[in-house]
Amino acid sequence: MATCITCGAELHPERAEKYSYCLAAQCQEKNATGLTIVAVGVNKSAEQYEVLDDRTREAMAQGRFHDQRRASFGKPAPSGTRVDASPLPEPRSPGRRQPVRPAVVRPPRRAWTQRQENLALIYHEQGMRPDQIAEKIGLSRYTVTQILLGAEPRPRR
Repeated sequence: MATCITCGAELHPERAEKYSYCLAAQCQEKNATGLTIVAVGVNKSAEQYEVLDDRTREAMAQGRFHDQRRASFGKPAPSGTRVDASPLPEPRSPGRRQPVRPAVVRPPRRAWTQRQENLALIYHEQGMRPDQIAEKIGLSRYTVTQILLGAEPRPRR
C-alpha cells in the first residue's frame, strides 16, 4: 500500500496512481505544484490556452500552433519580410519609371472535372434533383448547384 511522502498516511489506490502525497492541507501545500498554462496565438480573433507539458512542447516545436499574425511562432518576423517570409521588393527610386506589367488574370480553378459537369447536366435534363446528382457523381450538393447555375442552356433536340 502506498503512503504519503510528507505525513506517512495511507493513500487511496486511485490517488497513488498519479500522486505521492495525501489530501491533507499541509501535504497539499508542501507538495502540490501548479500547472503552467501557455497562451498560443492561433488566429487574430482569439487565443488558445494549453497546459505546457511534453506533448504541447513537442507540438509547438513541430509548428502546430502557428500564429497567423507572424511569420513564425514565438518571435515577430524580421523587418523587411512578409508573413510568407519572402523578402519585400526593393523600393524604386523616384526618378526612374519601371515598366508596368499587366496583371495575369487566370480563370478560377473549378472544383469539378469536365466529365462530372457533363454528367451533372445530363442527369439534370433527365429530371434528377441536385442532391440525387451529387450522390451519383460524388460531389457536394453545393458544387452540383454551381455546375447547373453556371451552365449555358443547351438547345432542345
